[in-house]
Amino acid sequence: MTDTMTSPDKQRLQDIAADLIERAIKAGADAAEASVSESRNTELSVRDGKLEDIEGSESLDAGVRVFIGKQQAGVAFSDLSADGRAQSIERAVAMARVAPEDPYSALAEAERLCDNPPEIQLFDATVWSPQELEARAIEVEEAARAIDGVSMTDSAFASFGQGAAAYATSTGFNQGWRKSVFSYGASVIAEKDGAMERDYSATSARRPADLRPTGEIGTEAGERTARRVGPRKIDSGTLPVVFDRRVASTFLSALCGAISGPAVARGVSFLREKMGEAVFADGITIHDEPHRDWGHGSAPFDGEGTVNRASRIIDDGRLTTWFLNSAAARQLKLAPTGHARRSMGGPPGAGPTNLHLEAGAMSRDDLIGGMSDGIVVMEMFGPSLNSNTGDWSVGVSGYRIENGVMTYPVSEITVAGNLIEIFARLVPASDLEFRGSINSPSVLVDAMSVGGL
Repeated sequence: MTDTMTSPDKQRLQDIAADLIERAIKAGADAAEASVSESRNTELSVRDGKLEDIEGSESLDAGVRVFIGKQQAGVAFSDLSADGRAQSIERAVAMARVAPEDPYSALAEAERLCDNPPEIQLFDATVWSPQELEARAIEVEEAARAIDGVSMTDSAFASFGQGAAAYATSTGFNQGWRKSVFSYGASVIAEKDGAMERDYSATSARRPADLRPTGEIGTEAGERTARRVGPRKIDSGTLPVVFDRRVASTFLSALCGAISGPAVARGVSFLREKMGEAVFADGITIHDEPHRDWGHGSAPFDGEGTVNRASRIIDDGRLTTWFLNSAAARQLKLAPTGHARRSMGGPPGAGPTNLHLEAGAMSRDDLIGGMSDGIVVMEMFGPSLNSNTGDWSVGVSGYRIENGVMTYPVSEITVAGNLIEIFARLVPASDLEFRGSINSPSVLVDAMSVGGL
């Protein structure tokens, strides 16, 4: 039976953060920021209907970054005793005194801080008992093993966790939030003529109500695996390629790296000269939504405590913004965009929260049906990207398309192209689902270099 337990206390974390700030200033810092996080997680795995392993973990960690003039240094630590706090602060201040000056380093300007964070639903107090975790994992495994051709289980699991975090600065900001996560899934194996293939399916959500059914996940894992047996190689050439939605988000991740303010400021982005220009085709829109209830990447403010807002990163094909933290904004002489990403004890990075590519009008089957020859990519491995030029390649497996029909599995092939060209030719399908912090429908790229035999 589900129950509740004492959940992580964000106010306690805010109190710890405030104490760390006070200690840093007393130790000689001109300014400081502190992050504190707590998590509790339980994961259980089964194999052949029997409990294989159960693990529980609890952590309480902190990070402090201090500034002395334009010098900065940070430390991350887990000893939060009085002595542990004092020693960590002393170490950070000592390192800052000998650090090189950084003309762009400083806390976010006080007027940009989020004084009234929005209330976002991110925490569900439900607790899954070990018996419930085991039951869910077994349900997933049984559904997967019921598929013809599936011969054994690699792993089947269920897990849940709760967490809280706080962030404070010497300019008076101190806020916290709580979050939860629930998940289950399975990886199974199919065998044919002595050769084995493996595939998986899983679901994860902030609350149990948003999880896909255990039977659906298990069936999907089994069917994906059974379809992969007997893969073939194909001849090299130029072919249209459909990327299934579970791998298509790779393109959005590459986009995020290319529009990261720190990368643009260093001049190591293949999109560094593309602001305001058409990067995707007309009609393509990509959203970032930090305040979505139950979103995997949702946050009431960014990693520096500044206001974050929903935005269209790509609007009708055009690039509208960089992901800017305060330091990158200063270097580029622009305003921060509320996209700072917290780094425990170190300078913040920059990136999205809940990013998604809008769905297109055609189904994935319709995109496939219009191809006389091509492949559907279901899995990627070993990607290579030149961040300066956008040249990209990746090993893939999936299925051959012949006359609009998926005919047989393929593997040991490589697809390659330039991301500037890929983005411009990308056509989204209609099968968008929100399953993580970066979500994409399946996408078609009408011509890519495919390396096989």
